[in-house]
Order: sequence, then C-alpha cells, then structure tokens
Amino acid sequence: MLFDLSQLQAGDRYKLMASSITPRPIAWVTTLSRDGARNAAPYSFFNMMAADPPLIALGLMRKPDGDRKDTCANIVTTGEFVVNLVSEDDLDAMNWTCAEAPAGYDELAAAGVATAPSAMIRPPRIASAPVSFECRVVETLDFAPAATVVIGQVLALHVDDRFVDPERLHVDTPAMQLMARMHGAGWYTRSTDRIQRNRPSFDDLRRKATGCDVTA
Repeated sequence: MLFDLSQLQAGDRYKLMASSITPRPIAWVTTLSRDGARNAAPYSFFNMMAADPPLIALGLMRKPDGDRKDTCANIVTTGEFVVNLVSEDDLDAMNWTCAEAPAGYDELAAAGVATAPSAMIRPPRIASAPVSFECRVVETLDFAPAATVVIGQVLALHVDDRFVDPERLHVDTPAMQLMARMHGAGWYTRSTDRIQRNRPSFDDLRRKATGCDVTA
C-alpha cells in the first residue's frame, strides 16, 4: 500500500513511521536550564551520525501547541546535553521520566534516579547508565511548530568499568542489556536475540553474482 505522507495528518505519519522504523536506540537525555533546574526525558529519534567528528543526532518533538519541551528548550538555551543509554535495570526509572510533567519539574528526583557530575559540561549524567555521552550542540534545525533536530558533538564518553577493556577499547555491548524502542505506545525490546553476518568483500559479491570463483 502506498501512502502519500503529504496527505496525512502528523499523528498518522508518526504512527506509520514509528511502527516501521524499529528497533530504535533510546537517548535518555539529561539537561539543565539556564537557572540550573534539572531535566530528564527519553527520546528514541536518536542515533550516531559520524565518528570524525563524533556526532549524534536527536529529534525532539514539540508540545501540541508548538512550544518546546524542557529538554529542547534547555538544549537550545545552554548548548549542552548528556545522552545516557538505557539498560534493562533502568527501564522502569526511564519510563517514569516519560511523564508529561510541568516545566521545571525535576523528573530525576521524582523517579529516584541518581546522577553523577559530567567531566566537560554542566548537565549531570545518570550514574547507573552503562554509557553516557557528554555533548555540545553544533547545529540546530528548527522545523517549527512540530520538531527540532539537534546535532551534537560528543566531547566525553563514559563507559561503566564493568563493560570495557581499556587496553583494547573493547566494549562488551551484550552485557549492558540495552533497551530499544519498538512499535506502539509502551513497547520496548531487549537486545538478546542476535544474528551475525560478516561483511563480504567485493570478490565475494562477484562470486555470488556469477556463481563461480573470480580472481583479480
């Protein structure tokens, strides 16, 4: 079935796209307002964009009236934010911070989430997160009144000592038990069912295409 998205309401576009583009990693974003009020909220319109420079992107939807939510307002105002990844142990705490709280409300305190100081920026990181990225804004794309896309450069990366070999820079990703967002309201998934495929060489691809051995 073909859908012309220009002919659909925003809610219908969201439903179709968010139900199809899964699983999505979760950015549990911590920020500070200009006055120092803490905020935490999860976003699944998020991913790594580059390594040189190290960039990540966040898609921040706005309130129905077009106003920015606290996370977006804080990022635009201060230029700083932390992306914390979500382990299964933190799923319930993260879910509490999904609530549509009034501006300035401290979701971290309400949900009993412990924080730790960041190394290079003001907003705190979530102490229990297996990975946290300290970020500074390099680009903001405003698609008012619906959304803001933020490109952030990662200044510092925290990985829980349990999950990293500092000599080899090997990260034990499966041990982190990271959660991802799925289709529909309230659905998440574990990253426990994995399939490995090695990247083929061009010669492998030519053999596949011709059905025989190919020598350079």
